[in-house]
Amino acid sequence: VVVLEQTQDVSYSACGMPYTIADGRRQLDELVVRRAEVFRQKQGIDLRTGHRVEAIDSRAKQVSGTTHEGQRFEINFDRLLIATGASPMIPDLPGAALPAVKALKSLADGKAIQAWLAERTVQRAVILGMGYIALEMCEALRARGLAVDMIKPGPVLLPWLHPDLTAVVRQEMEANQVGIHLGRQLQRIEPAGEDGFKVLSDGPTLACELVLVAVGVAPNSQLAEKAGLQLGPQRSIHVDKGLMTSCQDIYAAGDCADAVHVVTGRDVWIPLALRANRAGWAVADNVTGRPVELPGVAGTAVFKVFELQVARTGLNAAEAREAGFDPVETVIQSRSRAHAHPGASTIHVQMVADRRTGKLLGTQMVGREGVAHRINAPAVALHAGMTVADFIQCDLAYAPPFSPVWDPLLTAANQLSKAL
Repeated sequence: VVVLEQTQDVSYSACGMPYTIADGRRQLDELVVRRAEVFRQKQGIDLRTGHRVEAIDSRAKQVSGTTHEGQRFEINFDRLLIATGASPMIPDLPGAALPAVKALKSLADGKAIQAWLAERTVQRAVILGMGYIALEMCEALRARGLAVDMIKPGPVLLPWLHPDLTAVVRQEMEANQVGIHLGRQLQRIEPAGEDGFKVLSDGPTLACELVLVAVGVAPNSQLAEKAGLQLGPQRSIHVDKGLMTSCQDIYAAGDCADAVHVVTGRDVWIPLALRANRAGWAVADNVTGRPVELPGVAGTAVFKVFELQVARTGLNAAEAREAGFDPVETVIQSRSRAHAHPGASTIHVQMVADRRTGKLLGTQMVGREGVAHRINAPAVALHAGMTVADFIQCDLAYAPPFSPVWDPLLTAANQLSKAL
């Protein structure tokens, strides 16, 4: 096995970077799971860091590129795995290349942000975007004592989340003194004073010493496209359920590759950690002669916004309608614990189903506790193709410190069943 990696970092917990940056005493190297020499010495893998692949010749079964010292290399393969991941999208704005403008995707990105915060006085940050990473970094920078403004062109904070649940998230952000600027067209970023910068839009001018770009990521599919491989949604690399691309003996896995959605049966690009990890294992099995197929994804995700947990799985009503379903949805409020148990807080649940079949299509949840792992129940139900009636009969656990007798999910399903 030969592994070609253009950087020097090979195995680290990227999802932990915002939480490490939040604590100025911690170093990002704590997130390294396994160093390169461990792969070489314990697993016997020919791991070559500092090797940038620049071309794939699918007919000759050869990859070629350049080392960080500038030397050319060519390597033949019997089977190839493309695991090139995704890269942050950088807006085409004047000033986007200024040193204060950072993105967060790689370990090197995280170290650059840490160094910027350590080497100068940073009191204010502006975040471009309001997705998962943007919100996690918003919390991290507030934990460091920075004033934070967030800005995006779109008019809605979280367009995929039900408006009632979005309002709860916004309230939590505003309670933590986060400036939210929606529907603002960005114009440019420019220096202001000795160490400051300005983010200009058609709204207020936002002053800062750090600009974080978090407007989303795009799959690194350029090598695959140049090699003639078929692309999928959002220019991801298309793979079958065995992770093989359109070219025999070439596989793709991770944030660069697409997947099948278990609810719609359609190809989707949802770059999340579990799918990436699972797909890598599946490719290893397939190339070593143990055939494995992955059924797909439900888009299950959870993230933290200050004291709130925000989770989703499956489709929202708009996505269900676009996929050809006749969606019916309900939104309920319940409690995280039994009514007489101290410390209970509100859980907001949105649930959607298909009117024609009664099939459960998706669930969203927001709350201060009991959300992150509770979302796994409807995720399993989606993989099993359950109806709302099926889900209502699930035997979910109950004890006063953890849930009402009727779990919030069962309450939502009961209400949804009345509308079907």
